[in-house]
Amino acid sequence: MAKRSIIKIDEDLCNGCGLCVPGCAEGALQIVDGKARLVREQYCDGLGACLGQCPTGALTIEERESDAFDLASTNDWLTSIGREPVAHPTNRAPVTPVEGGSPKDQGHAANHAQHGGCPGSRLMTFDKSKAAAEETTTKASSKSELNQWPIQLMLVPPTAPYLKEADLLVAADCVPFAYPDFHRKMLKNKVLVIACPKLDDADHYVEKLAQMIRINDFRSITIAHMEVPCCFGLGRIVNEAIKRAGVKVPVMSINVGVQGDLK
Repeated sequence: MAKRSIIKIDEDLCNGCGLCVPGCAEGALQIVDGKARLVREQYCDGLGACLGQCPTGALTIEERESDAFDLASTNDWLTSIGREPVAHPTNRAPVTPVEGGSPKDQGHAANHAQHGGCPGSRLMTFDKSKAAAEETTTKASSKSELNQWPIQLMLVPPTAPYLKEADLLVAADCVPFAYPDFHRKMLKNKVLVIACPKLDDADHYVEKLAQMIRINDFRSITIAHMEVPCCFGLGRIVNEAIKRAGVKVPVMSINVGVQGDLK
């Protein structure tokens, strides 16, 4: 056994709704005696995509000694219960989505199970022909609202002068590509840092943001993330950083759909 990220279930908060079950592509969760249960530790990859499906906040990710995630055994289990095997590698960095995040609907969970992996990686193509046909011939001019550089959270020093007393926008790095009015409606008059809660080092970002929050007296923090479950981890990173910093700061969260709509 080794210490790793794994799901934790608060039975007092669990209402047995079952939304987490299809939300776990690995089939690690089942409802037993009216409560969500972890079937076997080796079936849980620690990614935490199921957290975004739980309406009560009963699911969290903890670091503890446990059996390692076993992809082969997981796929044998999925086959035995009539579900599609998963194809992701076993060496992914774990992501911890926002604790207690509410699902938008059961569609996210269904898509997660149907495609055998994280919904954030599911291939999708959008038909833009209708939107293009409805465009008016008059287009408003656009300009960049970016006021500083760098913007990648890994590269921004906590002592950067532009952070002082700023309204901070912490955006998942897919958000500006998906949301067409990102500059005008999200970024204007804000300082930007971007990060990927799925692929980047979440623990490092928690510590770095906590330091930023302690020394810069932010007026506000806005979190902009995508609707896919793994992206909810950005909220968890920011909220944990605020907790560690011990500073009160207003926080707003924006959920962006994969087709650019606000959820």
